[in-house]
Amino acid sequence: MRRGIDVSENNGYIDWQAVKEEGVEFAIVRLGYGNRHLDERFYENVNGALDAGLDIGVYYYSYALDADAAEREAHFLADILKDCGLTMEKLKMGVWFDMEDADGYKRLHYVTDRQTLTDMCVAFASVCEIRGYNCGVYASLDWLENKLDTEAFDGIPIWCAQWDEECDWDGAVLWQYTDEWVIDGRAFDGNICFSEV
Repeated sequence: MRRGIDVSENNGYIDWQAVKEEGVEFAIVRLGYGNRHLDERFYENVNGALDAGLDIGVYYYSYALDADAAEREAHFLADILKDCGLTMEKLKMGVWFDMEDADGYKRLHYVTDRQTLTDMCVAFASVCEIRGYNCGVYASLDWLENKLDTEAFDGIPIWCAQWDEECDWDGAVLWQYTDEWVIDGRAFDGNICFSEV
């Protein structure tokens, strides 16, 4: 098992050497969100993590409301990765589609049915695959159990968010177990990687 963090612009400036010294082995960096929004600290975080000797992956927070919008988000992600030379070989911690509704956007637009949400995950992952990137899905245990039809994922890896003592999603590749891993006086999302991504 390996331990890592996931980060975005919301974490502000990160002292990546302090992160490394804390025993962090990998970082999954938010590339962007929604309709072509690049995370303001994406390049800074990618370069900082790599310079500190960490393995990296990327994730994309979705605001898609249907499969077509999810495909557009995936193309944007792939365009950015290609532009900065991040091939799949360099993304040892993978590419991830962040499927949640933390701010209620999907609920506000009445996108709550299982089929639509599942179709968005599959569409995003399919475009990534076509563009040369293996893609998994990040979701909470509740979403995995109640809002997504994971049987339709057909081999798509799972990154399960469950802030608890153990991960209850059988077969998860990654487990986000806390949002309170304190490093250099600040809290980060803590993750455990169970197997190769």
